[in-house]
Amino acid sequence: MVAVARRLRQPIPGAQPRLRFEMPPELLDEPAPETDTRFGPPGPRISSQHPLYVGFMGTVGVGVALLLYWIASNTTQLLLWIVTALFIALGLDPVVRWLEQNRVPRAAGILIAVSTLALAVVAFFATLIPTMVQQVTQIVAQAPRWIQDFIDSDFFRSLDNQFGVRERITQELEKFVNDPEAMSGIFGGVVGFGSTVANGLFGALIVLVLSLYFLGALPAMKKWGYRLAPRSRRTRVEALAEEITGSVGNYVIGQAVVALLNATFAFVVMTIIGVPFAVLLAFIVALLAFIPLVGGMIAGVIVTLISLTAGWQTAVAYAICYFAYLQFEAYFISPRVMQKAVAVPGAVAVISVIAGGSVLGVLGALIAIPTAAAVMLLMKEIYIVRQDKH
Repeated sequence: MVAVARRLRQPIPGAQPRLRFEMPPELLDEPAPETDTRFGPPGPRISSQHPLYVGFMGTVGVGVALLLYWIASNTTQLLLWIVTALFIALGLDPVVRWLEQNRVPRAAGILIAVSTLALAVVAFFATLIPTMVQQVTQIVAQAPRWIQDFIDSDFFRSLDNQFGVRERITQELEKFVNDPEAMSGIFGGVVGFGSTVANGLFGALIVLVLSLYFLGALPAMKKWGYRLAPRSRRTRVEALAEEITGSVGNYVIGQAVVALLNATFAFVVMTIIGVPFAVLLAFIVALLAFIPLVGGMIAGVIVTLISLTAGWQTAVAYAICYFAYLQFEAYFISPRVMQKAVAVPGAVAVISVIAGGSVLGVLGALIAIPTAAAVMLLMKEIYIVRQDKH
């Protein structure tokens, strides 16, 4: 086995090494080269306050800004995929670095981390989808009975006697069935749903591939980014960037652990007290729990309202257990899981989540707190320090 592995490491006869884009060497302090004086000494540089220089650079700046705006407005979906992939890569990077510290090559660590994540997601959905289909089928099968019970209720009869609701509904249904545009709209909706699913699968594939590339090239990307800073400030820039990326990675892992514990507790409680559609609701709780601060509250309200179908006693029991768990999570679980992640004041966190959700939806809500933490760190270490010197 060792001999086979050693033979696999040897290069293939006649094969040429793949060309790589190498970083230029870092220049050291060298004496300035002697100037050729055959054509006379060089003249002074143009002043940065010269009207021609100011006008030209201002025009170039406006043109570049318009170009960037046009590119961003026409590649919004791609930019969202890139941000998502980078977010996932930063989340898996602490795992890969931990494997590197335990003498696992980075390539093997990336393969282990991504494969584990992919297998966990596939196993989760493979277990969840059949149950979801079964429970959604039960909802569809029970819907006519619920509608009939509502029609037979005294409340609906009183409404029908006063406003003629039954006759009005019948007329609207006949108009809808006889309207060709409405039927074509249904067909278009089905086609649109299919294209949305196809685009979602394609986007998931793109995000997976980009996550692999970002995770593999993350050290080189950081080095390139540090080289863009002046050499006199490069050490400080590197320290700040490592603090920010490390906090983001720890936050992603910590939030995933918190969401998993939240959904597991909700599923156990729903199973014990008899809340219907426990698996489907646990999946919804897990998704919403990824949204910090407000996600757990929204999940609790949704499941409590659905629990009313099993009786108000069931809804009250679930609400007491779940919201008590949220308090336990806030004071005991999250501080221990997030102790190496970001620390953001509560008001700033709420405003960031709302603003991020308004701009980028769920993805914006997820990256809102790490972004706010990064901005606060930069203000603390750069702007406030500079202001204190004046």
